[in-house]
Amino acid sequence: MRENDKTDAEARVKLLTALSNHIGATRAIGMGELYHAVYGESWRNRINDTRRLRTLITKMRREGVAICSVSTKEGGGYYLASAGSELVAYLRRSKYRALRILARVAKIQKVSLPDLLGQMKLEMEKDNEKAA
Repeated sequence: MRENDKTDAEARVKLLTALSNHIGATRAIGMGELYHAVYGESWRNRINDTRRLRTLITKMRREGVAICSVSTKEGGGYYLASAGSELVAYLRRSKYRALRILARVAKIQKVSLPDLLGQMKLEMEKDNEKAA
């Protein structure tokens, strides 16, 4: 096992261990505290120093780990859903955000959102056929 893989695996375990103490949106853990729990050090620059933790969270979400978050308007932080309704609410917010971005893309391309979604579906199907 390469050193980066070992470090990544250790960080995953520490991240899930820390989040297991933060179940439910009301118990969300802030980035600074979570970073310290995972890497054992404090960050100095909020954007640059926390990038590897944010990257790890994104990677784990892509693998299907339901790491939820609340916006900074609501106090900010990460948590594991305590009930199905919390996960549903988080996923609804994520879909809404994605659709807002796609609506902006459609406006820039001067096509309707349904047309853009249809084009994207065809492109994805074509990519899947190439991969198979």
